[in-house]
Amino acid sequence: MIEVISDLIDKQNKVLKKPALIFDGRKISYAELRDRTDKLAKGLIKLGIEKGDKIGILLRNCPEYVISLFGIIKAGAIVVPLNFMLKEEELKPILEEAEIKLVISSSEFLSILERLRLRIECFNFIVLIDEEKKEEYFYSLLEKQRVEKIELPKLSRDELCVLIYTSGTTGIPKGVMLSHRNFISNIEACLEVINFSARERVICILPLFHSFTLTVCLFLPLYLGSCILLFATVRSLGKVLKGLVKYRGTIFIGIPQIYKVMSDFKMPWLLKIPVIRKFIFPLKLCISGAAPLPGEVLTNFQKKFKIPLLEGYGLTEASPVVSINPPYKVKPGSVGLPLPGIEVKVVNDKGEELSRGEEGELILKGENVMLGYYKQEEETKKVIKDGWLYTGDIAKIDEEGYIYILDRKKDLIIVRGLNVYPREVEEVIYQNPKVKEVCVVGIPDESRGEVPKAFVVVKEGEELTAKELLEFLRPRLAGYKIPRYIEFRDELPKSPSGKILRKELKDKI
Repeated sequence: MIEVISDLIDKQNKVLKKPALIFDGRKISYAELRDRTDKLAKGLIKLGIEKGDKIGILLRNCPEYVISLFGIIKAGAIVVPLNFMLKEEELKPILEEAEIKLVISSSEFLSILERLRLRIECFNFIVLIDEEKKEEYFYSLLEKQRVEKIELPKLSRDELCVLIYTSGTTGIPKGVMLSHRNFISNIEACLEVINFSARERVICILPLFHSFTLTVCLFLPLYLGSCILLFATVRSLGKVLKGLVKYRGTIFIGIPQIYKVMSDFKMPWLLKIPVIRKFIFPLKLCISGAAPLPGEVLTNFQKKFKIPLLEGYGLTEASPVVSINPPYKVKPGSVGLPLPGIEVKVVNDKGEELSRGEEGELILKGENVMLGYYKQEEETKKVIKDGWLYTGDIAKIDEEGYIYILDRKKDLIIVRGLNVYPREVEEVIYQNPKVKEVCVVGIPDESRGEVPKAFVVVKEGEELTAKELLEFLRPRLAGYKIPRYIEFRDELPKSPSGKILRKELKDKI
């Protein structure tokens, strides 16, 4: 039985010779992964790391990331995944608040870390995976401890395991405290809905510092003894697809922007033949998360690839998966049914439960709900009330229990007392075949209170004017929902996980 996260590799005795990871041609078996994580844990303890210490990982996707994560956990320390896209001044408050003692990284980020070490008193050690002469060397810590026997600490299911800092689009990031129980309950609930097996080969292209990637792309496959096809970056989608074909990837997990690119991909005529496509392209299931999936993308992708694409919903505070469309009945536009063991309901501003079909804030309860925000008790009390996690998302639940996320509560636009949800407007704009991306925000208006403004990116090779787009929208949207202003851009600002930064656009108006 899997009790703690380290059991995901320590209790896989039946698949020890099987590859746990394949990365750029390198194969690491479950036996090797177990051995290397044990050695790293002992090396960290010998370096002075104690139970409960916080250790950061500042790396792009690579096997050393996975080894580091499990090695830190086995040493009894707390993993703090660091977003490698953050700048020095963005990393500083995270390292300070978390009191990070050591960071495992690469020479790519050494100069930033050296400067931060001079500025942060508790930050003492830098361990590099690719520089033997500078700092502590990662592989030196993996060497066998011949002189003394080092015992690894016992871990508890309810102990803090990973401390994940949110993206910080609303100010200073909050540290979300997730326990072994949080993650394991979420993995097991996912597996009750999605039919994964040990034979799967799961493609992991999303950054491992994200909670969605950790749970669905890493922990879940390891729980089953599956193989993970790990890629350093998503930028070279061609390389990813070649790896998928070469290593026979069966499960693809991505974000909407990736599926958008794939749905626009010009498929060779050979792959249009079902038998050949199935032989060359072994994918059997795709999962989308981390951001809303436009209906147009879902339709185009499934039409082109003939592969189920399931949209789910989650948030870091929920470890993170809350719901997913079950394979047996997908409802486009919804984020599916809540996972087993997770209670959900929609409430009004007074916290009173609303009837099916009514719109309000989505709240949830389950073993996947975080322990709280690190060092922020008051902020924790604002979002966890009587065991219920208040998501800040506006939603409705239909008669069959399917959840529909309408928008972020804070993103709601009120036009003359009428509610306008940006996502609803965006979904209609996405129906225009010339539109690549769109983001709708509310801006102040003297007579109406607020009005919608749309930021639009047009597909390459296409031309679209504001007049044309408005003519397209008029028969499809109520007058008060139609954007009063349309601004065309070459690209929209995005977070590292691919989410369009709505707040950044709104703040610059």
